[in-house]
Amino acid sequence: MPFEYGWENAEEIGIQMQEKFPDTDPLTVRFTDMHKMVTELPGFTGDPAKSNEGILEAIQMAWLEEFNDAK
Repeated sequence: MPFEYGWENAEEIGIQMQEKFPDTDPLTVRFTDMHKMVTELPGFTGDPAKSNEGILEAIQMAWLEEFNDAK
């Protein structure tokens, strides 16, 4: 059974986003696009209707941290 996570797991989502999109600068991704990208991650089980700008911003910052660490 694959690892499952939802919107409340911004750090895990940031890690998963960096692994799936290693060459993408998170600051260049629109929240509408990021929402779609997150909901399509393997293991993501969150309700697509339960996200908001604050959640997406937290994910963006977690992803940015992973992106910067990978440089």
